[in-house]
Amino acid sequence: MPFTFKRLSISDVILASPETFADKRGFFIEMYRQSSFKEHIDSVFVQDNYSHSTSRVLRGLHYQTNPKSQAKLVSVIRGEIFDVAVDLRQGSQTFGKWVSEILSEKNHNLLYIPDGFAHGFCVLSSAADVLYKTSQEYSLDHQRGIAWNDPSLNIKWPLDEPIISKQDLDLPSLGDAENNFIHYD
Repeated sequence: MPFTFKRLSISDVILASPETFADKRGFFIEMYRQSSFKEHIDSVFVQDNYSHSTSRVLRGLHYQTNPKSQAKLVSVIRGEIFDVAVDLRQGSQTFGKWVSEILSEKNHNLLYIPDGFAHGFCVLSSAADVLYKTSQEYSLDHQRGIAWNDPSLNIKWPLDEPIISKQDLDLPSLGDAENNFIHYD
């Protein structure tokens, strides 16, 4: 199998590590194979997004509400990011908790973030090119977010004075954010 899968401390968030085939010419990696992923995740991806950011940029925490909620599969083609997923599923034992992973061009890891989670990242390198798949197309009417520095989340971002868009600076706290995600056991 060209991937290994590891459940994180919030078990619905999964780190996927692809096998790298390297020689003196460079390397080859399968970034996604539906048949491998379907054994571990229950998402079909319909849109690919590409984001380029410079050093210290922080994007997030973003999500889309139902019925347009998005699962994401995040990877880094160039550079390094600190990637974060926050559980927004009301009734979940991990509601309001977060997990993070370093994704980079060196480790080639991918982070699967299911529906019902907010997503954000900050750039740790001089620049980063992030590629991510989504399970729903973008919908402006369903786009929402949570403040990156919400004290109730207490995310330990690994940089001081990040560069943040005006839109992201105006996002509400978790307690004030619109959220229609319900967790059922």
